Amino acid sequence: MQIFEEALASPSTGRIVLRLYVAGATARSRQALLRVRRLCESELNGEYDLKVIDIYQQPTLARDGQIIATPTLVREFPRPVRRLIGSLSNTAALLAGLGLDTRGQAPG
Repeated sequence: MQIFEEALASPSTGRIVLRLYVAGATARSRQALLRVRRLCESELNGEYDLKVIDIYQQPTLARDGQIIATPTLVREFPRPVRRLIGSLSNTAALLAGLGLDTRGQAPG
């Protein structure tokens, strides 16, 4: 909740708050983290906060976030909350799922 509260207090209204839930330091977790960071760096121009949560180290956060599978990427802010579950390998699907601008993409 602290990240969400900080985003609300921030003067920058365009800031996106993301949480990436992973399960340990597995190859799948590392790949998901790399993909999300790449997406954020290329599409969000520094206007994001990304918190990575290892469900093994912080099981309470996983429970509170109702995380049932990993990796899961959650856009906490702006509302509404959006969740993406799985490999996170499809960039177009990530952009659409997060409700980000998909200029040049065909609808559908």
